[in-house]
Amino acid sequence: MTVLLVTCAALPDGEDGGGLLLDALDARGIAARWVVWDDDGVPWQDADLVLVRSPWDYMSRLEEFLAWARKVEAAAPLVNPAPVLEWNTDKRYLLELAAAGLPVVPTRTADTAEELHRAVAALGTAVVKPRVGASGVGVTVVDAPERLAGAPAGPWVVQPLLASIRDAGETSVFVLVGAAVSALSKLPGPGEIRVQEEYGGRTVPVPLDAEATALAERAVRCAEDLLDQPLPYARVDLMRMPDGSLVVSELEVTEPGLYLDVLPENAPAFAAMVAGLLKTPPRAGT
Repeated sequence: MTVLLVTCAALPDGEDGGGLLLDALDARGIAARWVVWDDDGVPWQDADLVLVRSPWDYMSRLEEFLAWARKVEAAAPLVNPAPVLEWNTDKRYLLELAAAGLPVVPTRTADTAEELHRAVAALGTAVVKPRVGASGVGVTVVDAPERLAGAPAGPWVVQPLLASIRDAGETSVFVLVGAAVSALSKLPGPGEIRVQEEYGGRTVPVPLDAEATALAERAVRCAEDLLDQPLPYARVDLMRMPDGSLVVSELEVTEPGLYLDVLPENAPAFAAMVAGLLKTPPRAGT
């Protein structure tokens, strides 16, 4: 069996700890290698399975990336498939999850500057994010519409600033084949709300607890129902509302980093998921 793990040119060896993933797959007799998504020389049609892992330059090239996904899935089984990537790369999906009854951080969308001003005015202190974005790029905290000068280019999502992000941070739960397998706590650095390391954040493994597990697994089931599509792997980010309730802040099913440098046990769990997919892979072009 041949498995291609998709990355970007800036990370030719994949995400941090990517070698652990190759070793775990090799231990199961699965030949895998990292390939760059926009490399025209990759023989996609020869793969038994193509897994989207760390193509982290897609944000500025979304249409090109989605066109690539559609091309690849016509030639080989792609996980997750192009319709899922198209849905998940626009944070508007949070509105669909909320409409389906999932507890989600209250989210508004804005397509124009006027809509953005109204959304910020309604919330007081707000977090403004580009609708297509990742890794904290463009995330801005504003306390009045007149302070929007530094906001990212639209369209946007606008959310209330949850005070819990500064002390409790964010919990990320990894869900493989519908079951939670591990969790992280991500905390921002001083004066920040972004939890990524490049902004001073820190990430530590934490035990799975019943509440986070239940909500993360429910979030994946909810998305599967909306998409009418199984989601073999996902990362679900969770935060606390002012009343203490747990809500979904992100559902990452495009290229959820496995944080293998912090959670090396995610490698064998992911390899087990891949082995299962190879027994009954999705059909190319579906």
